[in-house]
Amino acid sequence: MDASGAGDDTSAGTGGAGTGRGTGGPGASRARPAGDPVRRLLATVLACEAVVIALAIPVAVAVLDVSGGTAGAVCGGLAVVCLLMAGLLRFSWAVPAGTVLQVLVIATGFMVPTMFFLGALFGALWGTAIWMGRKAREAAAR
Repeated sequence: MDASGAGDDTSAGTGGAGTGRGTGGPGASRARPAGDPVRRLLATVLACEAVVIALAIPVAVAVLDVSGGTAGAVCGGLAVVCLLMAGLLRFSWAVPAGTVLQVLVIATGFMVPTMFFLGALFGALWGTAIWMGRKAREAAAR
């Protein structure tokens, strides 16, 4: 019993100590390079936006008498595109494409009027994420 317990302590103690892979080892802050702050912020906005758009489907069907197929195709399609776009932000064309996506989300207000407000809110978050992410990138470069 003592031998197995000591063996566990020894293997746990040497696993991350000199390699920089543990939370307390030397170089732990350098173990994972920080990603692009613009991309992280924009991906967060898109992921949250996908949830909100998907939640507009039952509202459109139950409250506003939009057909389930139409609501599912429009809102569901946009939610999937938001998630895909969040994964494609590493490409230079993705930010302008995401901006177009913001306009399409605002346009869903013709189906669910509350989406005019929510789409504008996410559009503002999109612009703010670009601005704040660039400021964070510049600050990290100094």
